[in-house]
Amino acid sequence: MTDEPLERWAARRQGRLRKPGERTAITLGTGPQRAAHVDPDAPRLILEWDGFAWQPLMPVENYAAARRALNPQPDSTPANQAEATGPVMGRKRWPQVPDATASPVRELGRVAREGW
Repeated sequence: MTDEPLERWAARRQGRLRKPGERTAITLGTGPQRAAHVDPDAPRLILEWDGFAWQPLMPVENYAAARRALNPQPDSTPANQAEATGPVMGRKRWPQVPDATASPVRELGRVAREGW
């Protein structure tokens, strides 16, 4: 069996480790921890990983507040940055025709009138 070089093992291990600053929320209630959606009105405690242990960061009043604390909305886009738009979905659009007077619909009408 060949041994893995220590540097490669250390790099793999570092990739699996939790990053400092990662946050999570736990339910402050009686009984075991359950899925977050089970009791949405229960208070939560936001915890932050410091690289060694989870440290309490702040209490929040419910599930929605915990989501906002864990996933803050980005600020609005700066004025000098254009808003990115994706592909237009929905209606079928004809491909761009180089000549503005020659449209596919007009061409079909001409073929229908004059024949092939």
